[in-house]
Amino acid sequence: MADPLVFVDTNVLVYAHDRADAVKQRTAASLLETLWEEGTGALSTQVLQEFYVVATRKLRPALSRREARALVAAYGAWHVVTIEMPLIVAASELEQRHRLSFWDALIIVAARHAGAERLMSEDLQTGRRVAGLKIQNPFEPPGT
Repeated sequence: MADPLVFVDTNVLVYAHDRADAVKQRTAASLLETLWEEGTGALSTQVLQEFYVVATRKLRPALSRREARALVAAYGAWHVVTIEMPLIVAASELEQRHRLSFWDALIIVAARHAGAERLMSEDLQTGRRVAGLKIQNPFEPPGT
């Protein structure tokens, strides 16, 4: 049986390429390397789009468009969920039910659609379970 998928939120991808915070950069890069090795990484078209914009416009120094595009293409080898209408509707329902931001709800719905068991994100409460998905902040010390 294959290892369960781990869904990665945009902030984890961004930190892996952000030189402004060396500790978070090492943590994120190590996590991504493990997911590459295990073949258990998952993300969505939303995550890839957000990553491209942040990496080319907000990072200091910013990645070149060519570098960011190459990274987006490389992550296409992972399990990628395409955001389509049924996921958008499901996210709007989850947003209302759990009082989440719509964008966080869309990440959760995409992660569940991928079949992931864990969502790596700095933006949601670590340890929380939403729609059967365990939220984990990779930047918090274990046991937090």
